[in-house]
Amino acid sequence: MATTRIEAGFYFLSFSFFPMLLSASGLYPQAENVIWKSTNFKTVLVWEPKPSANYSYTVELSPVGGNAQRIPNCIQSSQTMCDLSTAMTDPKTCYVADVLSEPPQGVISELSEFPHKTSPKFCPYDDTEIDRPKFTLEVSKGKATLIVTDSPTAIFNGQHLQTLRDIFSEQLHYKVTYWKSKSTGKKTSDSKTSMIEVTGLDQAESYCFQVQVYIPSRTYGKQFGDLSHPQCSEDENQSILDVYSPAVIISAIILILLLTGIIITVTVVCCKRKKKAPKGEKKGVV
Repeated sequence: MATTRIEAGFYFLSFSFFPMLLSASGLYPQAENVIWKSTNFKTVLVWEPKPSANYSYTVELSPVGGNAQRIPNCIQSSQTMCDLSTAMTDPKTCYVADVLSEPPQGVISELSEFPHKTSPKFCPYDDTEIDRPKFTLEVSKGKATLIVTDSPTAIFNGQHLQTLRDIFSEQLHYKVTYWKSKSTGKKTSDSKTSMIEVTGLDQAESYCFQVQVYIPSRTYGKQFGDLSHPQCSEDENQSILDVYSPAVIISAIILILLLTGIIITVTVVCCKRKKKAPKGEKKGVV
């Protein structure tokens, strides 16, 4: 009989505690839609929903198969994003992140484990998107020279902010797309360096150029970065009609005629006033 009472008491406590556990964990809803956003190794983790005043979020980052670390700026936070750029010290390592739903700062909970949501795996070297590059253009005697700026990243090596060239090294290529400004046909050129020369251009034509990063070691669909804004060369043999619109030319002609008319009018008026002015009397000789 004593054993029966003990078992009954155990079951009573268990079933009494279980709803309390469910109720406590329900205070901290699990994060949803955990995704990565990364451009030029500037990597941010975002998720939903925005927390109420009753709970907060903490982010833990770990290399795949490694130990997790809590991110200092993302502990018991009310934000739904966490910048992990500086925490990913090795761009060639793959990472996962956990978003934990925890009590807000200053509140103590009896729970030992909190609801969490694990992110998809993210490999910065292979997955970060590459922004459009900037370049200068010089065209002379049928040859175009483009000098591309290797874009900076969000990754530091000591005190040095690394560029895409520092990280990708010989894997960083630039693809140039160019065409005659009066044509739709396009050609491409691939370069392993930041100084690109395009030869065989028609000197009588104006050409437009766009540049994008090309990383051949990446999987298909992730090899190319965004296209730069186009830059066009000047046509040395172009007429005034090619440079200016008819409206601008007509306006300039009207302005010149008006100025000419004003000058002529002022000149005529001045001459008439001089003729009408009385002549001074001549002094006699003593």
